[in-house]
This record gives sequence, C-alpha cells and structure tokens, in this order.
Amino acid sequence: MLTSNGYVLEETPSRLGGLEPVPMDERGDREALWTRLRRDGYLYLTGHLAPEDVLEFRRYYFEALAEAGLIAEGSDPVDGIAAPHDVDRASYRRILFDEIVPGAQYEALCRSPRIAEWFAWLLGDDVHLHRRKIIRHTKPGEQGIGTATQAHYDLVYLREGSDRVLSMWIPLGDIPLERGGLAYLEGSHRRVMAQEAAGELRHPAASITADLPGLADEYDTRWLVADYAAGDVMVHSAHIVHAGLDNVDTESRMRLSTDIRYQRMSEPIDWRWQNHWHLDDGL
Repeated sequence: MLTSNGYVLEETPSRLGGLEPVPMDERGDREALWTRLRRDGYLYLTGHLAPEDVLEFRRYYFEALAEAGLIAEGSDPVDGIAAPHDVDRASYRRILFDEIVPGAQYEALCRSPRIAEWFAWLLGDDVHLHRRKIIRHTKPGEQGIGTATQAHYDLVYLREGSDRVLSMWIPLGDIPLERGGLAYLEGSHRRVMAQEAAGELRHPAASITADLPGLADEYDTRWLVADYAAGDVMVHSAHIVHAGLDNVDTESRMRLSTDIRYQRMSEPIDWRWQNHWHLDDGL
C-alpha cells in the first residue's frame, strides 16, 4: 500500500503507473531527450551516476550526523539505519547547515562531470548551478502532514528567474517504493504551463496539497512511481507536479535524496536561490 502524508494512493490502472526510463539508444541524442522532456515533463535516467560515488556520499552524510544521534549505534552508516530515539536537534542543524550543505563533498557531487557537463550538453550553453541545493532524509514511520514532500511544482518557488530551470532529483542510495521516493503526476506540466501562461496561478509560493489521490482525481490522471536505485536520477521541468511517498521501510532504513537545479547561464537567475539552503531562508 502506497501512502503520502497518510493518504492512500489509489492503485488502479487509471490512477497509478510506472515511470518510463529513457532507453539507452536515446541517451546520446539531445533532440530525442528534448522531445521526451517536452512530452513527459521528466527524464528518468537509470544508472546515470556511478553507484559507488552516490554511496560514498551517503556514507559521508550519515557518518557526519552520527554525532547527533541520527543512526543506530553500531550500524554501518551507508545503511542509514535510523536510531530508535530522537536526534539532538541543535547538533543536527549545526552539522547539516554549517558542515554538510556548504561542504566540499556535497559541492563535488553536484558538480560532478556526469551532472554539470551533462547539463551543459543538454542545454547547449554554459550552465549555472543554483547554490540553494536541498538534501533530505526521512525516517520510516514518520507520520503526519508535511512528513513527505507535498504535491507541488518547482516554478512556484522560482518565479524571480527563468522558467526554464531544470531540476535533478538524485536518490542517495536505493529508494524502492517502500522507502518513499518521488511520484510524478502524469501530464500535469501541460496544465500547469497553460495556467501559468494565463496568469491563473499567481498565488504565494506554496505546495498544492498533501492529498495525492484527490489531486489525481482532479487532474483525471495517474501518479507515476518507480523503484529507484543508487545511480539513477530524475530530471524534470519546473512545471510538472510531483510529491514524496511515505517511508514505510521495515528495516528502519532512511531515505536520503537531494534535489539540485541547473539552467543556462545566459537566462535570468532567481537571486533568492544563490545562497546555501537553510530551513530559515524563507523559501
């Protein structure tokens, strides 16, 4: 049973489906990728990154936060086994926002050739990586509205720059369905683009809803999901609606992921996204 913020997704063929990976014979064809991105709103690139590089960063993250009591005592940090007690919040925030987020390891991952050079190739231009990069973990069993990322599209938070920003969501370790990966609302980018063009969505930056099954009914479409593996990435437009699933892993493994954003250097850049991410940054 798939849930998001406690809402149970309807698992009928008209409301739930699978994400379509980009075939290997299209990976080097830029026009084919753009055709797919315009049609689907996303590119699901399996095995795009070296799994060992992803897992090395996963180990670094959980090792760094072990001091705050995040992982189970005596466990291998790369497994991300959640400790059965609450973390030291002050220590957690200090390590995350003073060490990990602005740190060299995180920056190296986000600017690795398979990311930065790939975006430059896809966009056909010099590219800019937004400094505000978000990294999240979720523990199994966390419940309540706001535990999982609610349904939203990225442009609602990025209206001070180009609307042609591309996001890359990177699973930092395997994220099978039960560990709570991203779900995408099929075809939603077309409706959002039309509403944005008509000026119908000029409300303050906010998520749409936590009620994923209700939103699928409203759009009369499916949520698309996948069992993500270390090395996979999702590239998506700023208009497609997406959300997180709940982590219900029975072995207490935490989901860890990051989302980063690239755009052409020549296009307007949202100045608010040029500082390191912090919970108090107002975005």
